[in-house]
Amino acid sequence: MATFRTKGLSAVTALLAFSIEAGAVTPTLPPTAPRPTASPRQPAEITRPPRPEPRPDTGPREETASEASKAPSPEPRPDPGTSSARETGDTPRSKTPPVATEELACRSRLRARGVEFTEHAPVSDPTGCSVPHPLTVRSLGPGVELSPAAVLNCATAEAAAKLTAEVIAPAAKSILGSELVAIGNSSAYVCRPRNGTTKLSEHAFGNALDIGSFSLADGRSIAVTATSAPKDADFLARVRMTACGPFKTVLGPGTDADHAQHFHLDLAHRRSGATYCR
Repeated sequence: MATFRTKGLSAVTALLAFSIEAGAVTPTLPPTAPRPTASPRQPAEITRPPRPEPRPDTGPREETASEASKAPSPEPRPDPGTSSARETGDTPRSKTPPVATEELACRSRLRARGVEFTEHAPVSDPTGCSVPHPLTVRSLGPGVELSPAAVLNCATAEAAAKLTAEVIAPAAKSILGSELVAIGNSSAYVCRPRNGTTKLSEHAFGNALDIGSFSLADGRSIAVTATSAPKDADFLARVRMTACGPFKTVLGPGTDADHAQHFHLDLAHRRSGATYCR
């Protein structure tokens, strides 16, 4: 290694000597490159991470007065016995159905006419017979007993009381010459079909009254039947004729064998309010 370095230096020395002898200019060293001026250090910017947005408070808090006023009021819960039942079509079952306003008004009119009655327990049967608000009627006006007492709905009782006061009692006095004191009840409420059919009778709804006789103050009893006695026949004809209208069905002697000994009076509903009187 030392021998190699010596030979290298000799070669360089010889080359320099040759250059001087040849008139070569003294080589100039390149100027020293300026040192870069260090710029003053700027403090590095500290990049701060963004602050996280505050999370909404999920805990309970008190409402302000303005917020409370704007908040919608809670809807009232439906009464299980009213609105929910209307929406589903179901009727709340009750042993005693509520009495409607018209029913109460009807009872008030009966009292004003002097009709004696008491409330009867609701009547119903699996076959369809039903009287929601029956009455046990003991008289059809002052001094006019209904014997035996009849279970009727209020509308039928009112129609019978009106007919008694406006037609039957006056006709007894004017035609027969005596005061009416009693009306014989042959049938009122009874759960059965019409004779010879499967359709329920109006009796099955407390909507009919059968009258078999009329009792007078002088002791006479006028039976509802075909009779040849002129005054009795006139009286019965007057009652039968004027009952058609206040009652929607009027049947009696001569209609058929089933009605040979009583007047059948009912409030059967028909189209356009038509009546059936025979």
